[in-house]
Amino acid sequence: MHRRIIVPSALAAALLLVIPASAADHVPGAPGIGDSYYPTSGNGGYDVSHYDLRLTYQPATDLLEGTATILATTKQNLSRFNLDLGLKVSEVRVNGRLARFTTSGAHELEVTPATPLERNKAISVVVRYAGKPSEVKIDGWTAWARTPDGGVAAQEPDSAIWWFPSNDHPLDKATFDVSVSVPDGHQAISNGVLQSQSSRLGWTRFNWRSNKPQATYLATLAVGKFDITTDRTANGLPVLNAYSKDLGDNDGAARASVERTTEVAEWLEGVFGPYPFNALGGYVPNVTSGFALETQTRPFYSPRQFAHGANVSVVVHELAHQWYGDSVSVRDWKDIWVNEGFARYSQWLWSEKEGEGTAQELADYVYALRTAEDPFWTVKPGDPGPENQFHIAVYDRGALALQALRNEIGDEDFFAILKGWPQEFAHGNARVSDFVRYAERVSGKPLAGLFDTWLYQPSKPSSPTAAAAGLSAPAARSTARATTPVKPPQPRSWKKIAETNTIHETGEHHAH
Repeated sequence: MHRRIIVPSALAAALLLVIPASAADHVPGAPGIGDSYYPTSGNGGYDVSHYDLRLTYQPATDLLEGTATILATTKQNLSRFNLDLGLKVSEVRVNGRLARFTTSGAHELEVTPATPLERNKAISVVVRYAGKPSEVKIDGWTAWARTPDGGVAAQEPDSAIWWFPSNDHPLDKATFDVSVSVPDGHQAISNGVLQSQSSRLGWTRFNWRSNKPQATYLATLAVGKFDITTDRTANGLPVLNAYSKDLGDNDGAARASVERTTEVAEWLEGVFGPYPFNALGGYVPNVTSGFALETQTRPFYSPRQFAHGANVSVVVHELAHQWYGDSVSVRDWKDIWVNEGFARYSQWLWSEKEGEGTAQELADYVYALRTAEDPFWTVKPGDPGPENQFHIAVYDRGALALQALRNEIGDEDFFAILKGWPQEFAHGNARVSDFVRYAERVSGKPLAGLFDTWLYQPSKPSSPTAAAAGLSAPAARSTARATTPVKPPQPRSWKKIAETNTIHETGEHHAH
């Protein structure tokens, strides 16, 4: 309760002289960063530059103990600020001094420093915490997957809450050092380059570094017993792939796919420009899920992605995200097309390269596959809503938009855009509207109408509209009694591409 004290004006003026002006304008940072779909995702008032995570994990009990050191810069005068974390906190220090803390909501850690923080100042925050990640439920859901020999953190749109405190939104990227101690015989896999590992008293510590800005949901941790392969690219980048030792019948197909990572990345460099990070690889833990995820430098693959044999198309998809989604990330989760439409289209381009169906043939097939009454066409890839964020329309209709763009502006400008965009916004964030403006600038053509048709209208573009965009409407076979639509032939690559449609079916949740 606040008491209202009334004093004479002269005394009030004197009091103002005593209280520092700066103390009066320190306010709490916002509990959310302002995302359209997830209002409590991330936090306001500061910007993180680096996370240093020192962890110990016991696979037998699922106990994770951690000390996180967060380096940040204040963006306003702060009396208090929030971090996102689901585990139990024992101590918080800000700039070396003990800070008060409490929790609120599903995952808000409210930190009150010993003294208010001035705007535009570098700060350090140390959080000591512990808990069993698989027991942390937010809206009845967890992003931490237990495996027979450990655990894995890999999910979208967030997974950080389950294993480290953060400003949990793609708008606030940072570099990472992740140091994990696990019992001898286990490995800890994370992003970037393995700097070192050492053993002592029955425990082995793995030290990983990701030296380019990374969104928190793209940080990953996997502890288990893995077979690890290593190599270097022609340009000297370290390549590390890891496979659980108990993948069973999916083991060979997983390896036959993920071991082509270097080849796929080199091909993608020809499409999207120089690879943006300091390492390559992938990992396949023994999880029961069916999705894959573009965790930065080291994509996560569920074994079920390879249940029907090798599938390089899923590797193409996740590696394409290293440019579209990881280096250039969404400003707001409604901009998900900037990630998924391009990753899907990269699969079409790979099909074209492999001689298994051109992007045009795939686009014609996708357009003809669903009637105008199919709910598929009511989803707007440019703003699908949180309930449809990973709907197949964001992928397939999103790729149709890119084929329509390619036909409108020609291959020279189209591929210049695909390569230039990741350089223009490298290691930053962008909106769908930013891409539209960029494409207009490069091509010199007005394109707002084209993108509105393919990304924002909740209906199937008419046959004349599709034909004008270079997409074939279904052919017709006339008979004496009826006119029957005839679908274009199914491209040879279609089944393998369709097998990746569960890529981001993560057991849909809305944790924010």
